[in-house]
Amino acid sequence: MRIAGGLLAIATLTVSTACTTSTPAAHAKAPASAAASEHPAETLTPLLQQALPNVKGKTFTSAIVDFPPDASALPHRHGQAFVYAYVLEGTVRSKLDDKPVTTYHQGENWVEQPGAHHVLTENTSRTKPAKLLVVFVSNTGDKLKDDDPKS
Repeated sequence: MRIAGGLLAIATLTVSTACTTSTPAAHAKAPASAAASEHPAETLTPLLQQALPNVKGKTFTSAIVDFPPDASALPHRHGQAFVYAYVLEGTVRSKLDDKPVTTYHQGENWVEQPGAHHVLTENTSRTKPAKLLVVFVSNTGDKLKDDDPKS
């Protein structure tokens, strides 16, 4: 694995493709889109980003997404990425496209198909954090998250 060589890519990933509505430093002063939200935002910590050697043009990215108590994400899409999410801690409520809202507890998981609209993602607790391991298989160079706050 190219972990040492991928540090610049991961640093870039943190700034440009994070699955969050703001960077950790920006939580002190929320951007206009987060200010409109009534809940705190999630934060993403990249773990690994690596081109898939046997699938030309595809990249594997893993990250931890932390949801503080009562946090929620803006509606969003992950472009053409295939996404896998595993609940490491707490409980998360999620809604994809026109499917019913589903609640996932520690140890449960779900997938998001390319192009899916993630309408709802929220920590169900007002007092305890929630944490996800998220894995993306995306087109190399694609942005991993596009917020869609109008939904």
